[in-house]
Amino acid sequence: MKISKEFYENNRKKFADLMENGSAFVIYSGSAPVMRGDRFYDYSPQRNFLYLTGIDKPGLALMITKNIKGETMSRIYLQRYDESAAKWGGSALTAEKAKELSGIEQAAYIDDLIMEGDGRVVGVASAFVRGRAKTLYLDLENRSLTAPNTPDLDLAKLVGEKFPAVKIVDAHPLLGGLRLVKDAAEVPMMQKAVDVTGEAFNALLDNAKPGMFEYELEAHIDYVFKKNNCRRGFDVIMASGVNGTILHYHDNNCKIEDGDLVLVDYGADCGWYSADITRTFPINGKFTDRQKQLYNIVLDGMKMIIDMIKPGVKFSSLNEELKKYYAKELKAIGLIDKDEDVVKYFYHGVSHMLGLEVHDVGAGSTSTDGELLIVPGMYITVEPGLYVAEEKIGIRIEDDILVTETGNQNLSKHIIKEVDEIEAYMANRK
Repeated sequence: MKISKEFYENNRKKFADLMENGSAFVIYSGSAPVMRGDRFYDYSPQRNFLYLTGIDKPGLALMITKNIKGETMSRIYLQRYDESAAKWGGSALTAEKAKELSGIEQAAYIDDLIMEGDGRVVGVASAFVRGRAKTLYLDLENRSLTAPNTPDLDLAKLVGEKFPAVKIVDAHPLLGGLRLVKDAAEVPMMQKAVDVTGEAFNALLDNAKPGMFEYELEAHIDYVFKKNNCRRGFDVIMASGVNGTILHYHDNNCKIEDGDLVLVDYGADCGWYSADITRTFPINGKFTDRQKQLYNIVLDGMKMIIDMIKPGVKFSSLNEELKKYYAKELKAIGLIDKDEDVVKYFYHGVSHMLGLEVHDVGAGSTSTDGELLIVPGMYITVEPGLYVAEEKIGIRIEDDILVTETGNQNLSKHIIKEVDEIEAYMANRK
């Protein structure tokens, strides 16, 4: 499953429309950092580069120029063919393949991107000679120009030295605003990631039993992801018992005792789109009365928040309303005495953006008081939780929600989460 080049062509057009006349934009694809010796960490593409090109190869760059008449041109900068490198890691991306993926007609080599080559004024420098462009956009991700060096910052400093009149503008907020609203072409990718994540949850329930280790259960996730040609969107949280009260627990090395709840927070990454799902279930297939009581409070809170999601609602109100609900429910069962004590048992936000990154970017629409408003095309999580360490109970339930023109669509509604559904599924395992 792939997205067509027309999607990326349209993304470049939308970004170019935000650029000033007489400007240039440069963005790099990123590279895999060195681990040690000749080993590298896995490469993960710079997501804004991917959003604009559809290309997930390291060591590349994209430049978009917009002249004073408002005419734009895109050029991809590629690695030169290296016979030795090709034997070890495969051939470099060709101009023909880059065009097929991105729709970009113009191509050059990355060593011609910066200033000069063979006495010719090329690349970025060509945009600024004779005063044709006055602004350079870079994806600085809100970093200061005094931050540790990256290719983007190196370029900013170089242009600043050679062309001091050029204005440097951080393009990251502009790209975040574009990526906030998902296109129809992205929805099948997001749905596939959710569906594969749901398949993995069934595999967990099929194989869960008291006495196994968290990492044994986790292994079933990796199998399902791999066989569907997906990867992990982020490190799996497989937390049993009191470990479930640790928000970013990653050790995943404890024995799961009979009677424990297991909290699993995970998501498949398919085509670089990530799901983010959390489910909590009893390792022995049966909730205790206390576990069920707390679980249903969380589940009902989740349903309430999902029902709230529609265009025009303040994003911050989701968390505010959940805390109000928790205050009432937790006082009713005697867990807290005062509203402000909710934070003892719920200590994170209920929602975040989702998409090409598990905690996706996005500026969004705002109201007159500066509040972020929910808009159609937003893709967000809903993940209420309760963490009662003194009872060794950690519960979180998380779904992935796409905002529509009139409300929302729960892309993960098919991944079971009702107490009766979970118990019945585990009771009927083969």
